Amino acid sequence: MAHKILVVDDEKSIVKGIKYNLEQEDNEVHTAFDGEEALQLLRQHEYDLVVLDVMLPVYDGFEVLRQAREFTKVPVIMVTAKGEPMDKIMGLDHGADDYLAKPFNMLELKARIKAILRRSVQKVELSRLAKISSGELEINMDSRSVCINGREVNLTAKEFDLLALFMQNPAKVYSRENLRDMVWEDSSSCDVRTVDVHIRRLREKIEADPSDPKYILTKWSVGYFFR
Repeated sequence: MAHKILVVDDEKSIVKGIKYNLEQEDNEVHTAFDGEEALQLLRQHEYDLVVLDVMLPVYDGFEVLRQAREFTKVPVIMVTAKGEPMDKIMGLDHGADDYLAKPFNMLELKARIKAILRRSVQKVELSRLAKISSGELEINMDSRSVCINGREVNLTAKEFDLLALFMQNPAKVYSRENLRDMVWEDSSSCDVRTVDVHIRRLREKIEADPSDPKYILTKWSVGYFFR
């Protein structure tokens, strides 16, 4: 998979070498030679990764990273001629994802880039799986939160479990008995009318007009389903 990568270093020969090697693998590579130019590009483009030198004109790499972390979470590999442990600590403290000291082996740099990009893709996939949306409604399975048009809605634990079940299985019709058995731990002590009460309260919280719902609908004489 091709990626969009920004390479920042004031040594043009190093930038040229990194750019050439990354482009051989069909990556789109942008370059900058000082900290100010790097920040401008970071604000203008969405990158998959940044290779960032520490010793730069205008703003050094630490300052670039500090400012960049105010508006982007793009993965960053810091590259520097300094091999002191304190520099590595500073880079990581500023939000760098990895650190490589000059002179470095190009194969090692490429391996580290690939490793970080793999982790980034995995994080995106996990985040996508954790979030389910329909129209203005979105739930996050990890944080057990619900938002409508970006506004958080407070649900009880059972209301969230019901909504999650519906949104994970759209168009599937559940009887009240099904919902009771799947959501309530001790279903034997739960009357099916309790399910109706929770559905009504859930509709009041997520529907613009609970009397004419657009999310949780009733299948008459059968049960409920999510549209």
